[in-house]
Amino acid sequence: MNINRSLVLVSFLVAESVVAADWPQYRGSHSDGSSAEKISKNWPEAGLKPVWKVALTDGFSSFSSGSGKVFTLVNRPVDGVKRETVLALDAASGKELWTHVLGVSKYLGGGDSGTPENSGGDGPRGTPAFAGGKVYSLSAGLSLVALDAETGKPAWSKNLVEDHGAKNISWQNAASPAIDGDLVFVACGGEGQSLLGIDRSTGKVVWKGESDAITHATPVVVTLQGQRQVIFFTQSGLVACNTSDGKTLWRYKFPFSTSTAASPVVSGDIVYCSAGYGVGSGAVQVAKGADGWTATELWRTPGNEICNHWSTPVVSDGYLYGMFSFKKYGSGPVKCIEIATGKEKWSQAGFGAGNMILVDGHLLALGDAGQLVLLKADPAGYRELARTRALTGKCWSTPIVSNGRIFVRSTKEGAAFDVAPAVTLR
Repeated sequence: MNINRSLVLVSFLVAESVVAADWPQYRGSHSDGSSAEKISKNWPEAGLKPVWKVALTDGFSSFSSGSGKVFTLVNRPVDGVKRETVLALDAASGKELWTHVLGVSKYLGGGDSGTPENSGGDGPRGTPAFAGGKVYSLSAGLSLVALDAETGKPAWSKNLVEDHGAKNISWQNAASPAIDGDLVFVACGGEGQSLLGIDRSTGKVVWKGESDAITHATPVVVTLQGQRQVIFFTQSGLVACNTSDGKTLWRYKFPFSTSTAASPVVSGDIVYCSAGYGVGSGAVQVAKGADGWTATELWRTPGNEICNHWSTPVVSDGYLYGMFSFKKYGSGPVKCIEIATGKEKWSQAGFGAGNMILVDGHLLALGDAGQLVLLKADPAGYRELARTRALTGKCWSTPIVSNGRIFVRSTKEGAAFDVAPAVTLR
């Protein structure tokens, strides 16, 4: 009898471990802010209690995870000077394991608009990526480094300004490296070599091309019409390249003003993009025919009512869910938008400039005041299932779910919450 119960327990544990996963880079394994990992939706009425919580210094970097660790960027003093620093924490305890300094912090513009709800915390915006035992980070000054995930020691580094004529932008780089297979993709703005595919093992350039001026948006890697491609969001608009050789497949011209920071979002053959400063949003349908690739505009809505400043939405069953507002700190709404038409289905205020992911068929939203909210992805209306006050400080980063835990951070602290489903015997 005891043997049978043990076998049942082991079978349930194996089933749970199958769906548990790392969150290896910004926007997750599939560049879309989603995870199939199962989580508990029955949160205590008093809120989740942190497994650990640690002090962190300034920055808007999100967490990524791999090899039992979580990684982020902070702005911390080293030898009396604030420096952009890669930080590795033990995922189980929050203990600091190693750091690596990327460079002196020189953020332009930034985190203090003069209003109380938007003050302080200026720092790194990019998120490290993990693959094959290494951590990859793109600095604000456009240097790319590969670090050993166990020790933090550099495996290779590239100064994109010196090596590829990179041209930085206001507020400096905020994009994260995107990894797919053996390649890491970044944009740097160099003439004839703005878009780069780099061998992640050696740091050697596999392909380079185009001369697009960069934005703060992180590229996404997807399969469209059977073709693996990386989509960059530049000041010219969307640019899709074959991941293997860098050949430009299609373009979509989209306006630029001041800053573009949200990543493109893909749903089937539709690609959505958005920016603040009055630019608004739009979507195209991508097709491949005998004469090549086409990107046909389905809709475009200028202005700030349906726009994502830097909060990239997620898509579920043809509907976008996310923080749609421009500088409405503390009050900006979560909205549901039909991706094929741009039609607003519903809006719920009170989240500000936070971020959202899709996990286990549900929405996990981190508001800019540190509120963590679990929602049902339902175009019929706003359906809140649970919430907890997770953090103090300004939360402009993206929550992640990895191996049964939610990891979140602000400009002041980082925390982990256990949301693994309960293992039951039958």
